[in-house]
Parts: sequence; structure tokens; C-alpha cells
Amino acid sequence: MSAIKNVSHKTAILVILLIISSCKELVKQDKTRITTTSNVSLDSITSEIERFYNKNVFNGFAVSIVDTTGILYNKGFGYADVSKQKKYTENTVINIASISKVFIAAALLKAVELNVINLDDPINTYLPFKVVNPNYPNELITVRQLATHTSSIVDTDIYMQTCYVNKDDIPISDSLKRYELYYQNPSKNWMTLAEYLRKVLKKDDAFYNVSTFAKRKPGVLREYSNIGAALCALVIEYATNTPFFEFTKKHIFNPLRMTSTTWFFDEADSANYSKLYYDDYELPYYQILSYPDGGLITSSTDLSKFLIELIKGYSANGSILNANSYNEFFKSQLDNNSLGGKENFNVGLFIDKELAYNVIGHTGGDPGTNTMMFFNTEEAKGRIFITNTDSKKENSIETMWNIWDALKK
Repeated sequence: MSAIKNVSHKTAILVILLIISSCKELVKQDKTRITTTSNVSLDSITSEIERFYNKNVFNGFAVSIVDTTGILYNKGFGYADVSKQKKYTENTVINIASISKVFIAAALLKAVELNVINLDDPINTYLPFKVVNPNYPNELITVRQLATHTSSIVDTDIYMQTCYVNKDDIPISDSLKRYELYYQNPSKNWMTLAEYLRKVLKKDDAFYNVSTFAKRKPGVLREYSNIGAALCALVIEYATNTPFFEFTKKHIFNPLRMTSTTWFFDEADSANYSKLYYDDYELPYYQILSYPDGGLITSSTDLSKFLIELIKGYSANGSILNANSYNEFFKSQLDNNSLGGKENFNVGLFIDKELAYNVIGHTGGDPGTNTMMFFNTEEAKGRIFITNTDSKKENSIETMWNIWDALKK
């Protein structure tokens, strides 16, 4: 989807922003102390970003800059709640959409380290119900194919119309109807990840449709797939005999001290949770039945900790995965044919690589939230942008780009 246009996290968004994601000369500083020169530079960044905030596109957002020493810059702008004039800060929490998929990759590789998953095993080795492309019933779908979006399992309208749940059963106002919001399913429709994916992917179950499977063999072509990503999380769940949310908490959130991060509303810090907006309209909160593909709730502070870990891991100095795992995480997984002939681009496991710019990362987009997280492999520095607003305003994309570029100062 477009970063500022509603479709959902169900489509890869902001791809063009990969082009501008080359982190060049970012501010250098110690984790706990900033020199006078750095203060001047950081003040300059703040001033420039404030100019773009004043263009009245985003109600609230947070940005950060990190390197291997820690968080260099981390600040919120605007409002987490416009009506109450509550500031958006670096500790404001919000769902970060498809950046969540990078956490699936980290969890997957931890499961590999624990010797409970092999990336090239068929997924039906682990699942309690069969998932088969009916167009190629004899072709096995593998775990690696899920992690590289080459499984031939694709997102459909049925998936889109069933995966969102209106958390508090607040009706969608007439003013929001033009945004084509999907999440009108009542809260009583909430179910576990396993229940939901069984309904979507098991033949003859409630939401099953052959259109969920492309008319091509698994492994042939990359097509971004949210349902495939969620299925990968379920594979991890069954292979480890641990709910996915518990597995990620134990092996990622707790070790990195991501204390404000969770997959579910009832565990999130409600006092720091941002409202979600389309332009000036406040959105009802929603939950995602396929939650691992886009439902992670976190702050720019916590997400920065994860990005620091990824940068360290790229240099074989990570703490939550070993060097071999990080090599697998980031190595180019596909050939040019599988990528549809796209130049200077490849993928790791649930992460994108813009080869010409030495950039690795992911974007995200869901109703009322848009996110970016990238690091430059040569500079060993990264940037994060999280906003609580979708916008149809003409200057919205330009404003986002300008804010992103300001983080390179």
C-alpha cells in the first residue's frame, strides 16, 4: 500500500523509500553523553523536523537514530491524543504494522538454533492441519518459502475482510467510510492464531478459498504475503510447543529489555498508547487475528533497541542470535528470476535489502499507522520513523520523506 493511503499492512508499502534509506553521516555520540558539537547537531535535527511537523500532515510521530553504541537521537513530535493535547513521545506505544515480520524472522532463527526447526523442511512437518496449494498438490511448501514470500500463499479479499477485529465495537463513522476500513468484525470474533489460520488455509474450512493459493509452484516467485508470514509464526509455535507471543517475549523482548513491547492490547501500557488517525479523524482501535504479521505494539525507544541488535548482529556481534543465524538472516536468499527481475534488490528472511544503497530494513502500514526501520550496512547506523496518522493530503509523502532525510544530518 501507499504509506499514506489506506489498504493495510496487507501489502508491502513504501518500497520507494528504500531508495532514500542510505544512512550516511549520522550524528556520533556516546550512549549516555553528548558532546557540545553533537548537541548542536541534534538541535538542528529537531528544528528541521519541527518545520515539517508544522505542515499539519501527521498528528504525532517519533523518530530515532541508532548505531552500535546505542540510541543517538530519539524524540516524539505532535500529539498521541489530539483532543486531549497529549504529547507523542519516544515512549508512546503503537502498533508498528509490517515491521512486526522482522520479529518473526528473529524468532524463526532462534527456533533453528534450538534445533526444533529446519528452514527447508515442509511446513506440514510442523502443522496439525495440511496446507497445500491445490494448483500444485504434490509441491511441498517449505518454511524458508514462507520467510521469503515465495510460498505461493497470497493475500485475498477474504483474508482482508476477516483478519481485522474492531476492538471495542465502535461503529465506523460516516466520515470514515471513504477510507475503506476493513475492521468491522465485532470483538466477539476474536480467536487464536491457530484457529484463524486453520479457517483460512485448511481445505473446506470457514474462510478457505482457492484464490489464497497462486497458480504457480511454491518457490518460483516472490509475492509479499501477510498470511504466509502469520503461518510462519504458527509453524514456530507448533515446533517450539510455545505460543508465539510467549516465545518472542522470552527470546527477544526480555533479553533486549523491550519492556514496553507486546502483541496484545490488554498487556500494553494504556496510558502511553497513541490514538490512531486518518488525517483529522480518530479511528477506533482494532486487533489483527493474524497478529504476528503486523500487530506488534511498541515504542520508538524499544524498537531502537531491536534495531541496535540487528546492526550488531550484521557484524556478528549480536546477543539474541549467534553469528551463523545472523548470516542466514541477512544473506540474499533469492535469485533474479524469483524476484521478478527487480534490479539491485534482494531479501533476507522477512527483511528487504536495497543492494545499491547498502540498506536493510522493513516498512509497515496499517490503518492509522505507518512505519520505517532501516540500517546502512557500511555506516552501521539506522533510522526509525513511526507515525499515528494516515493522510490523503497532497504533501503527505513529501513531508514523510523530508522528515526521514532530516535524520541523516
